[in-house]
Amino acid sequence: MDNAQPLLPPAHPDGDMSATLELTRDLMTRRSVTPADEGCQEVMRRRLQALGFEVEPLRFGGVENLWARRGSAQEPLFCFAGHTDVVPTGPLEEWRSDPFVPTIRDGLLYGRGAADMKSALAAMITATEEFVAAHPAHQGRIAFLITSDEEGPSVDGTKRVVEMLAARRELIDWCLVGEPSSEVSVGDTIKIGRRGSFSGRLTVHGVQGHIAYPHLADNPVHKLAPALAELTSRVWDQGTEHFEPTSFQISNLNAGTGAPNVIPGELKARFNLRYSPVQTLEGLKDTVEGILRKHGVRYTLEWYLSGEPFYTPPGRLSEAVGAAVEGVTGRKPKISTGGGTSDGRFIAPLGAQVVELGVVNASIHKVNECVRLTDIEALHRMYFNVLRNLLA
Repeated sequence: MDNAQPLLPPAHPDGDMSATLELTRDLMTRRSVTPADEGCQEVMRRRLQALGFEVEPLRFGGVENLWARRGSAQEPLFCFAGHTDVVPTGPLEEWRSDPFVPTIRDGLLYGRGAADMKSALAAMITATEEFVAAHPAHQGRIAFLITSDEEGPSVDGTKRVVEMLAARRELIDWCLVGEPSSEVSVGDTIKIGRRGSFSGRLTVHGVQGHIAYPHLADNPVHKLAPALAELTSRVWDQGTEHFEPTSFQISNLNAGTGAPNVIPGELKARFNLRYSPVQTLEGLKDTVEGILRKHGVRYTLEWYLSGEPFYTPPGRLSEAVGAAVEGVTGRKPKISTGGGTSDGRFIAPLGAQVVELGVVNASIHKVNECVRLTDIEALHRMYFNVLRNLLA
């Protein structure tokens, strides 16, 4: 790894040091590998309370969450949502600098969480500070929903907070999730929904035997192969105007004892369906299991739902976010529902409009994760514009 260079934030046009970059660095130095928070939410809590937010730290299981609100009006409620946890670093020897020492090289800030998504968290805080200073009696309410369980099982994080809010009949009208949505330049893409994620844990049952006597055994690999070919080549649907078609992918496939002369007695596989709203869970189950039965596969199958699809049609929030981006970049953002799941899947069922806007996602979950310094400041301006467009 290279020796870390001193972190020197870029100057604002007025000559002041960048508060957003300083806060990004502070959050990045905290080794909040999922589900750890390592004090990130405490940093955010102090700054929000200084602005008059009512802050509730919420701990479910081993997960730290934060729910904060400011404003006296009951509606509309605009919520910033995000996560403080990050994925593991991967091989340290492949990093050019310590992943938890924020380091600048060639106009980029390197370190775990730079793009996903501590720069967005920092931009949310500093944009809110600037907005409240300019509009202390703003319309509606501003909220923050922050978790440390987005990169992990996502059981005791946003999902649990949303269940609590629903029980208390606290509704979110508009939610901006800070996931890194951009593709080439910050703000070039915003996400207005995501496909659903439905996974299966499949066990194919065979009969173990000597490889020289196949008639005395039942090879589960051979039994699954035709069914797997049909599942992977199937055209599940054509998608919709806003959603890509449903896709089927195998993520893990294991069979065998390791010996070259033994037919395995069992095969285990994990697969995932990223599905568009034209599908139903029961329909997907019936199709997969029907294909397995058609090919004579003896199996056990456990299903897991990570999240159903959600979609925010054009409306006040998407228009405000689009205008906020255009005010900074001069270009309208592309609308997308691509990519993986996000915590928006838990928030949308509350009846909220949900839009995702963050920095470029090219380096997320990789070694040498990074974000452009200029993008951090641009995102701050975009978030400020969103608040102004909706609540000023």
